[in-house]
Amino acid sequence: MSASAVHSLWTTAADPIAKIEAPKIEYGQLSPTLIVIGAAIIGILVEACVPRKSRYYVQLFVSVVALTAAFAAVVGLAASGYGTTKAGIAAMGAIAVDGPALFLQGTILLAGLVALFTFAERRLDPETHGNRVDSFVAQAASVPGSDSEKAAVKAGFTTTEVFPLLLFAIGGMLIFPSANDLLTLFVALEVFSLPLYLLCALARRKRLMSQEAAVKYFLLGAFASAFTLFGIALLYGYAGSVSYGTIAQVVDGTITDVTPALADTMGNDVLLLIGAALIVVGLLFKVGAVPFHMWTPDVYQGAPTPVTGFMAAATKVAAFGALLRLLYVVLPGLSWDWRPVMWGVTVVTMLGGAIVAITQTDIKRLLAYSSIAHAGFILAGVIAMTPDGISSVLFYLGAYSFVTIGAFAVVTLVRDAGGEATHLSKWAGLGRRSPLVAAVFAIFLLAFAGIPLTSGFAGKFAVFKAAAESGAEALVVVGVISSAIAAFFYIRVIVLMFFSEPRPDGPTVAVPSPLTMTAIGVGVAVTVVLGVAPQYFLDLANQAGVFVR
Repeated sequence: MSASAVHSLWTTAADPIAKIEAPKIEYGQLSPTLIVIGAAIIGILVEACVPRKSRYYVQLFVSVVALTAAFAAVVGLAASGYGTTKAGIAAMGAIAVDGPALFLQGTILLAGLVALFTFAERRLDPETHGNRVDSFVAQAASVPGSDSEKAAVKAGFTTTEVFPLLLFAIGGMLIFPSANDLLTLFVALEVFSLPLYLLCALARRKRLMSQEAAVKYFLLGAFASAFTLFGIALLYGYAGSVSYGTIAQVVDGTITDVTPALADTMGNDVLLLIGAALIVVGLLFKVGAVPFHMWTPDVYQGAPTPVTGFMAAATKVAAFGALLRLLYVVLPGLSWDWRPVMWGVTVVTMLGGAIVAITQTDIKRLLAYSSIAHAGFILAGVIAMTPDGISSVLFYLGAYSFVTIGAFAVVTLVRDAGGEATHLSKWAGLGRRSPLVAAVFAIFLLAFAGIPLTSGFAGKFAVFKAAAESGAEALVVVGVISSAIAAFFYIRVIVLMFFSEPRPDGPTVAVPSPLTMTAIGVGVAVTVVLGVAPQYFLDLANQAGVFVR
């Protein structure tokens, strides 16, 4: 064959190829996420280029500026009407910019900023070899107890990589509740999960326990990711698309452009039901709902306490945001199928978390089971399938996240020779040793219990009201019973702190730097303000409670 003939072959073959369209990205609407991810990348460069002595300060500065700027961007978008009149789909259909997305992103950024202060705390442990130390291991790669670890501690090393890891986790969490197609949802899930697996393994003390927590979290998280991915594949097989809007139209039967291939799979409800169930299982795992909660107590106990606080607050906000969008935007046509199942999950989550918490002797495990019970309370709002259901869940998530971070910040202060004193017996008489710390912790516990004039009461009232109005009165009755059971162990801790004799070998309360004081102060302020005057924030959640499709 001559060269000219070959030439003519490949030129004619190449001619019909259409021009590839450049992607159209609305950078302004995606700015909160882009700022955080950009700062995380800068944080990696800081690790590579900045001298070790200065890294901590540079990383802290970069992280605070990024989270503040990203929050300002969210407020700017909301003020420009992107939460209401201008709500729409950005990034070629991948990201939704609407009220719930902006509300949840603002909550995640504020929670992340408050958690960042607990990450940066360096005054709680006594100085080692003249160096101040934080909650994180000196050198993550060294074997616990090895000579290399001792050398790293002696040299005053600190793991400043926690700051960019935190930013990457927050970046993934910002995309997770606003994802508008299943692939974006999965990518966001991995982007925020992988940094959390690493952060859980970095405790300075009790390193083996911390590494065990990380391995458990990683293995179970990988299972949950696999469930999610398999569910995405089945839903794609059913609807021929990963876009939320298209899948919703296929589920409702309102789609106009039906190809013969789609007509074949549309009739196959098995694909739809199993696919939806698998994705919901993946999200319920992140939320920590029974029976997908097994990782929660071990991981909360083993992870460094600042990481536990951040994870307990921000992961819940992101995961519930994604769950709401999936059920309200993609599967409302399937609500007759998923509501009975979610009823069952909600009941066992509320009762399971509350009952098992009574038997706990470790304060971090107690708070872990408490968070499982709270996941059940929030699910009661999710089940409502009304605009009030959405807004009540948004309000509850906002209120709950600050109480949680504040409570774990207080846990970091109570210490003995081995680090944090988390065994409940050691908290006996804390109210006499340190009345202020005990009083602040008591406020957080009362908020968890849902006592009036705290944010917990306003949140529970909103969620139960939405559930009752949607016809789920039985669920509210179970919720109230669970709250009563839960109140028992919260009050028990308060009684232990204020009405028990302090032990002579009891723990001391460390005096923190202004960073942890700020985190605890913000927690108390939000708890009291949302409890005493919640109306403004309930109205805000109401305005933000409409999904775009």
